[in-house]
This record gives sequence, C-alpha cells and structure tokens, in this order.
Amino acid sequence: MLSDTKARQARPRERSYKLADQGGLYLGVSSTGAKSWRYDYRLHGRRETLTLGTYPEAKLAEARERHMEARKRVARGESPSKQKRIEKRAAVDVAAGTFEAVADKWYADKAPHRSRSWREATRRWLDQELYPVIGSKPLADISPAAVLAIMKAMEARGARRSASYLRLLVSQVYQHAIRNLLADYDPAQSLRGALVMPTVEHRAPLAARDIPAFIEALDADPGKLQTKLGIKLLLLTFVRKQELVQAIWDEVDFARAEWRIPAERMKMRDPHIVPLSRQALECFSELHEVACGSRYALPHLATLDKPMGPSTFNKAFDRMGYRGRFTPHGLRATASTLLNEMGFRSDVIDRQLAHTERNRVRAAYNRAEYLDERRRMMQAWGDYLDGLTMGAQVTPIRARR
Repeated sequence: MLSDTKARQARPRERSYKLADQGGLYLGVSSTGAKSWRYDYRLHGRRETLTLGTYPEAKLAEARERHMEARKRVARGESPSKQKRIEKRAAVDVAAGTFEAVADKWYADKAPHRSRSWREATRRWLDQELYPVIGSKPLADISPAAVLAIMKAMEARGARRSASYLRLLVSQVYQHAIRNLLADYDPAQSLRGALVMPTVEHRAPLAARDIPAFIEALDADPGKLQTKLGIKLLLLTFVRKQELVQAIWDEVDFARAEWRIPAERMKMRDPHIVPLSRQALECFSELHEVACGSRYALPHLATLDKPMGPSTFNKAFDRMGYRGRFTPHGLRATASTLLNEMGFRSDVIDRQLAHTERNRVRAAYNRAEYLDERRRMMQAWGDYLDGLTMGAQVTPIRARR
C-alpha cells in the first residue's frame, strides 16, 4: 500500500511510472514530475481509467474516498469515467450559456463593424456594470427583476439615461441569444418604459451676435491651450466631438488642407473628408507644436498615449458659463443654421455635417461629395467667423500666435 510519505517523495524518471495503492488505485508520476491519482478498472469487458485528482491538491485519504465511491459505481455496472465526462460537458454547456459567455460572443460579432467609441463604451458597460452582477448566471436564470435592479441602482446614481441604455444592451444580448437558439425570451423587453426619461431639451444654436461673446469666454477660460484650440476646431469644422478628440496626425494632410476621418470613427460608418480652412490649419499647426510627439492631435492631459477625454470640452463649456444653455454638439447646429442663412446649398452643408439621407431612394443615387463647393464653404465659414470677432475686443477665430 502507498503512504503520503512515498507519494511526497516520488521523483520524476525518464519515463512515467505508477505507485500502486489498492483496488486499482495508483499515483501516476509523469516524466515532468506531475502527479495524479488514477483508478484502473474493467467494465463490460473494457478497461477504463478514471482520474481522481492531482497530488498534492488531493491527499491520499481523499483519493481513497473518491476511489471507494467510484468502485461502488462500477459494482452497480455504471461507468464513473463516462459520468465524469458527462458532468464536465454539462458544466461547459452551462458556462457557455451564461450571460457573460453569450454577451462576449455578441460583442465579438458586432465590434469589427462598429466605431471605436462604441467598442470602448460597450466594453465598459459589460465589464463594469453587467458582468459583476449577472455575468456568471445562465441566461434562463436572469429575471426581469434582476435587470430592473441593475437599472434602479444606476438610476440612484443619477444616471437615468445610462440605466435605460443598459436595458437596451441587455436586450440586444438576449436577442442575439434567441436568434442562436440559446434563449427563449428576453427579460429586458418587458422593462421598456420602466424608467421615466427626462424630456430632451434641444438647445438653440448660437446666433451670429452671440459668437464674439463665446470666443471671448473661451479666450478667458483658464483651461489648457489644447482644449481651447479643440473647441475652436469644433466651431471651424463642425465635426462631432468624438471624431475630433480621437483624431491622429496621420489623418491630417497639411499640404492638401484636408482631414480624412476613417469610416470606423464615423457615426454613419462612411469615411469623411473635412476641407480645412486657413483658420483650421492654423489651429492644427499650433496643436502639432504642443502635442509633444503624441500620435493624437488632442492627447490626454495625463498621458500622451491616449486621446483627450470627450468630457473635457463639456467641462470647459461649464466653466465658460454655458452649463444648461449650450453644449459642444450645439456648434454643429450653429454652423448649419448660419451657413444656410449665408446661402450655401443644403446638400453641401449636410454632406459636410456627414448626415445620412433620410430618403433611401435619393440616397442610393446621390453619391456626390461636392468637395469643391465644400472647400469654398469651409473657407468662407472661417472668414465669416473672423469677421464676427474682428469688430469685438476678442482674439479672432484663427489660432493665437
């Protein structure tokens, strides 16, 4: 018979070998020194082997207990080895049916076709908000009450709209599971309207007479120069905030006076060309001087390896006195309104705003880029903004030298 001392002192040899105990139980020692308890038996005329655990995690006494249970099964004509495989496969199936496993598969299918901002935000929602609570649960065990509890917890933190988005995210995972026959129903579907959303207030765009005061407040803001230049670029190019903060220098062509934004960073998943006025080029030039070698035009204030946080502009607007009155996104409406008043064609303005055509038939045939018109429009816009600020005691929209 084997003892714990003999098991502990067993050393690896050139070939694997066995240290027998009793009744077919033995300790297998591999040539690498790994040790495992095994049980050899015959059932229905066939030889089978059952692994009972590894040593020293399982001591001799525990291996003997497991061996005794296995011998009882063999005596009843059952195969403990086959039963172990069945249980292991069931555990794998349960793990594959957990919310985390299914959500990871859903995310893997979606991510290659979505923007970087979507990937980062969705990954954050999954890892920080959903997985810690329901990630390990099988889909069938997650009730509407469990999803509502997550939403209520987020609502209590003052993030009611985020709570509503979280419900939508859970629902999208379940719809993926239903399509792949991994779930029968969506517990988040019944929670539509469970939270009362605040009314969306669309802020009025800046009027032409308000722009000098806006530039004056921006110049007086104590924030970083990069932040001020970024806000001026938002006004000059009227791109979306996320498109600007993630801009890299490889996208900016100073010689051609163009900024080419790749499709994966655009909301509508189409590449976008932004003709750069002289004023916008000067802003980018000054940003390049203070970027300290970062690949990002607007690097993070704490590290050069990440882009500026998208909330940086919002905080600047709050400091400038526009909290609750005007947001960075409103600069797009400001440009659109004033350019229409200046007489530019709506098709050209909408193309520069990277809007989608709501009429699908028209969109299928209208692939025009209007690039020459857009170049003239963007320069006229930069000159117009300079004209508004020249008469006031503020710095013109072009970058300060």
